Amino acid sequence: MNLTSLTSLSWAYQLHYYLCFRTHRRRALFANQLVVDRLTSELSEICRRHDYHLLECRGYSNQLRCLVSLQPSDTISRVIQTIKTNSSREVGRVLELPAPVWARGYLARSTGRMRIDAVRRYLEQQAGHHGYEARILPPVYRYRAPHRVTLRAAHATFELDHHLVFATHERRGIFTSTIGEALSTYWLKVAAKRGFAIDQISIVPDHVHALIRIVPKMSIEECALILMNNGQYFIGQHYPQALVDAGLNQLWQASAYAGTCGELTTALVKHWLKQPD
Repeated sequence: MNLTSLTSLSWAYQLHYYLCFRTHRRRALFANQLVVDRLTSELSEICRRHDYHLLECRGYSNQLRCLVSLQPSDTISRVIQTIKTNSSREVGRVLELPAPVWARGYLARSTGRMRIDAVRRYLEQQAGHHGYEARILPPVYRYRAPHRVTLRAAHATFELDHHLVFATHERRGIFTSTIGEALSTYWLKVAAKRGFAIDQISIVPDHVHALIRIVPKMSIEECALILMNNGQYFIGQHYPQALVDAGLNQLWQASAYAGTCGELTTALVKHWLKQPD
């Protein structure tokens, strides 16, 4: 069965990230409050020009901490590079600071409206939420990683957790427990090959929830398209009759939801950044 791959998606999303990077050799370049104010002003302008939504920022004598809202196509590595390059050039020139302004590495963590533990519980409860638990053989499959896959990137400390949701085309019921398990097993192989991690999956007949960790050079849009296109290929190759029975010539709707989550909520991080020393 030949199925057309998706190249773009319509998104519902809320993607929040806490970013932190230090000055070169931890020099106290921003000890003066006027310098800090200029730095934060430049950061706001940089984010505006590149369509990043700056939720909060805080300058310290030797580092910058900020909370940003991004789009699904953005990658953390590119955002960090853009902020560092532009702020180093503009702030360094105006304030006559020695180059380089910033050290090479950075910290990046996802935050969100919900803590990650709450998202995990939500995925575990999908069968009950959609009324499948009362059935003798509920058409649902759940997966939770038995151990944590370690992801690495040069010069970065990161934890980028995302909740993804995909729906079948026209919300037709496709997945059974058997198909859900087979798809999940295949996706784990895809994730290992492409360099991201799947921590949790919950599948009901017409949609899928997944808890995903990505590396800074990958956007969540790229990750979603990898999963959806590979998943469609797998179902078309191994379970074509399920698509035929549902009257479908494609597996997924060309849309998805992506939301970040983390150990801390966005509201808590934002409140912390606003606090005086």
